[in-house]
Amino acid sequence: MGFRLPAIVNAKRSLIRSLSMSSQTADSKTLDIPKGYFAVYVGERQKKRFVIPISYLNEPLFLDLLSQAEEEFGYDHPMGGITIPCSENTFLDLTSRLSV
Repeated sequence: MGFRLPAIVNAKRSLIRSLSMSSQTADSKTLDIPKGYFAVYVGERQKKRFVIPISYLNEPLFLDLLSQAEEEFGYDHPMGGITIPCSENTFLDLTSRLSV
């Protein structure tokens, strides 16, 4: 089993870029994100905001989800956080299986 370091590096760059852009456009939303966490928007039609630990960036299941988000949305996340293209139930099921 190998490490997917390029995927982790790209995900972290995307996260940093997304968070820096969101702080410029939506300071009030970023104030309620604790240190060590980041916001993602999940849903197929209506997006729901989740604040999740940065440690998820080390989880292969979550990295696969980020790859799908990159394929569908690229690096432009107008809502400020990363937009993840799956149902809320799928996201909750996946994150419940991750270690924090």
